Amino acid sequence: MLKLTKYQANEGVSMKKTRKMVFLSFLVSIALVIYIVEAQIPVLFPGIKLGLANIISLAALILMGWKEALLIMFLRTLLGSMFGGSMSAFMFSIAGGLLSNIVMILLYKYFKDSVSLWTISICGAIFHNIGQLFVASLVIKDFRIYIYLPVLLVSAVVTGYFIGLSTKFLTKHINKIPMFKNI
Repeated sequence: MLKLTKYQANEGVSMKKTRKMVFLSFLVSIALVIYIVEAQIPVLFPGIKLGLANIISLAALILMGWKEALLIMFLRTLLGSMFGGSMSAFMFSIAGGLLSNIVMILLYKYFKDSVSLWTISICGAIFHNIGQLFVASLVIKDFRIYIYLPVLLVSAVVTGYFIGLSTKFLTKHINKIPMFKNI
């Protein structure tokens, strides 16, 4: 029977932590690039975007866990606002991102066997819009802005469905890469 020394065992743990940190950095950088590129695309309707960077956050939730998903969302939002946005963009994004990620984390943790990934994504998109409208209502000091919610809900269903399907495709193929198994 082959027995590992204490040094060899610690080296294996260290290698796994390093691999996880590199993969996490890779996901943050991809999410940041997507976030910045998407910010340059003109919107067809005020406040409605695809939210493509959320594919990476949702994939991180599935592949790595809730802490990593929140970290990716936070770093992407912070760095994206620094590179291509403003403080108000940060406030809107962080409010929507936190609320949507918390909802998706809870749904994935407790209902992943009975609810599809695209349903989790749609719920995340809906709560992202609710979070952003909450910040907007505080900024303009008027909660009547929620009259815009039905329009945002329709877009949340469409974009959430697309993000959920894209995430399923991405995670399926990332899991095939031996280097990323058991991160």
